[in-house]
Amino acid sequence: MEESNMANHIKTIGVLTSGGDAPGMNAAIRAVVRTALGKGLNVQGIRRGYHGLLNEEIINMTARDVSDIIQRGGTVLQTARCAEMRTEEGQRKAAGILKKYGIEGLVVIGGDGSFAGAQKLSNLGINTIGIPGTIDLDIDCTEYTIGFDTAVNTAMEAIDKVRDTSTSHERCSVIEVMGRDAGYLALWCGIANGAEQILLPEEHDYDEQKIIDNIVENRKRGKKHYIIINAEGIGDSINMAKRIEEATGMETRATILGHMQRGGSPTCKDRVFASIMGAKAVDLLCEGKTNRVVGFSHGEYIDFDIDEALNMKKEIPEYQYKIAKDLSI
Repeated sequence: MEESNMANHIKTIGVLTSGGDAPGMNAAIRAVVRTALGKGLNVQGIRRGYHGLLNEEIINMTARDVSDIIQRGGTVLQTARCAEMRTEEGQRKAAGILKKYGIEGLVVIGGDGSFAGAQKLSNLGINTIGIPGTIDLDIDCTEYTIGFDTAVNTAMEAIDKVRDTSTSHERCSVIEVMGRDAGYLALWCGIANGAEQILLPEEHDYDEQKIIDNIVENRKRGKKHYIIINAEGIGDSINMAKRIEEATGMETRATILGHMQRGGSPTCKDRVFASIMGAKAVDLLCEGKTNRVVGFSHGEYIDFDIDEALNMKKEIPEYQYKIAKDLSI
């Protein structure tokens, strides 16, 4: 485990949110700020992620600044993508700005791309701790990422509503959920919503003709609707719906849920997990640790080396996928 020589000497920490926003990020920010203040540290909030860091959008944060935010979706610090942070020049500039403001430790809330930036800053002498904040649940070192629970419940409730009207009109519905490279939202919604078909980015070789044949067979058996959950990484939902309708004669509609899945008040689970992860990140910094990611595994909050975490690849559990198929008959 990497440790710096700054244990017990950190006086000022920074916190930023980076990449796509996720419900529960505000709970993590609140926990970071209040835990650090309780330990006598100064806290600097960095607006708009690494982009804001490079533009010195840095504000002092007090306990009052994080009052009344735990129930709010999004991130009060805002977030942005930042191509410049992928360059050596950008990384050196970011480290220099942090040192200029006396920020000795940095908490980064985001996904893999955000952790890659934290890794580079750690190599440049800034103590960094990552907190997994992504609705995709695609970080292998942890069983939980901030925002997934809210996002999957938002999607589930929306799909329930589409299913109601789909059944009334005896339609096939192709419903696209987020997940460009990871199919966890699609898999969980497929099971929770009782979908007949789940299309995952991890399973690109799906056979559309088999889906069409299955729809025809289900109609013969008297089934009044057909739900296909399609991950964003597969895409083409609108054209897929047209092809299915032409081939089966069954009215077919595409619904793309889009960014509504990112928003909304976070669930209890997201608020609690984010709060504990935020507090643990500060504890790790105060112990002098750096280049670590907070995670949750086997019922415990733990931390991993960022290098190790970035080299892991998360796969869809075969057993869960099999169950989804078995229950769709």
